[in-house]
Amino acid sequence: MKEEKLVERVRRIIHTKQYSIRTEKAYVYWITYLIKFHGNRHP
Repeated sequence: MKEEKLVERVRRIIHTKQYSIRTEKAYVYWITYLIKFHGNRHP
């Protein structure tokens, strides 16, 4: 089984909890920003 990436997992959970699309976009934006800030490595 293929391992889910963090952003995909967050999106799936947000949909499950029925959060708004704007909330999803904000969460994905900040997660992506922090990943890039740390140079694609675990902080």
